[in-house]
Amino acid sequence: MNQNSSYELFQRYSGNPILSVDNWPYKANSVFNAAAAQVDGKTILLARVEDYRGISHLTVARSSDGIKDWQIDPSPTLKPEPEKYPEELWGIEDPRLTWIQEMKKWAICYTSYSRGGPLVSLAMTEDFKTFQRLGSVMPPEDKDAALFPVKFNGLWAMLHRPTPKSALLGAHIWISFSPNLKHWGEHQEIINAREGGWWDANKIGLCAPPMQTKHGWLILYHGVRTTASGSIYRLGLILLDLENPAKVLRRTDEWIFGPKALYEREGDVDDVVFPCGWIKKDDKVFIYYGAADSRICLATVDFQELLNFVLKCPDNDYIIKRRQE
Repeated sequence: MNQNSSYELFQRYSGNPILSVDNWPYKANSVFNAAAAQVDGKTILLARVEDYRGISHLTVARSSDGIKDWQIDPSPTLKPEPEKYPEELWGIEDPRLTWIQEMKKWAICYTSYSRGGPLVSLAMTEDFKTFQRLGSVMPPEDKDAALFPVKFNGLWAMLHRPTPKSALLGAHIWISFSPNLKHWGEHQEIINAREGGWWDANKIGLCAPPMQTKHGWLILYHGVRTTASGSIYRLGLILLDLENPAKVLRRTDEWIFGPKALYEREGDVDDVVFPCGWIKKDDKVFIYYGAADSRICLATVDFQELLNFVLKCPDNDYIIKRRQE
């Protein structure tokens, strides 16, 4: 294949998919969109599992190398509790994990599916066995949320993606701030979906949680291209200011990863790559992504190569000027 048409920044693991319903210890329709973390020397995936009702829950899988020999909890790890949390009536899905050093806990941002639509919920855990729910923290419709691991001017920060009722307004990434992780304000739209024929026109959203680097916060996001045969989900990068995460420094023009392999192009939802988790191990970044809403796959990239790539992308002044032309 011509290198110009096959190049992508991430390299797919040759043994993909790494997890699917074929590996699952109990009956399920699909396994995908997993959060990722390193805990006690092991890689933990908190996977979205959809049952045969169409309702999702979350289940932990553990591996020593983050690639194979996964030990999966024999039953759902975190199930919807609509009796106590009515916003979870139609399931919980698409988690993101952030280690909060100040609390010595993992924060889990996840999507609850309520009668009013999807919304952002938050839970805390120390061991991925017991969980403290904080309940819903954003009204519907809102999803694709993750916390930053540190405070800014004494406030916690969260990236998320509200969706307006009118599709004509587009779906963009916002940042909000909180003194206590429960009550959120100072809402700002900071990353816009582009317009027209772009790969990320009209609808974008956060993928994995922000990754801290010396140059800024590295953001992996998805863009949705609507075509005559359906939507295509691809990935891009953004760099946010280290001290002011509401400030965009860099953004990729081109997508850096998209559905090409058969396991990404065919499934319950075709043509989707959707990471909810990434981890940095030595000089490599491991990206765990849902493929076609049906299975979990792995891609890797050299960390410095990833950082060098985004640092060469257009800066925000150029992005704003181009939008005004």
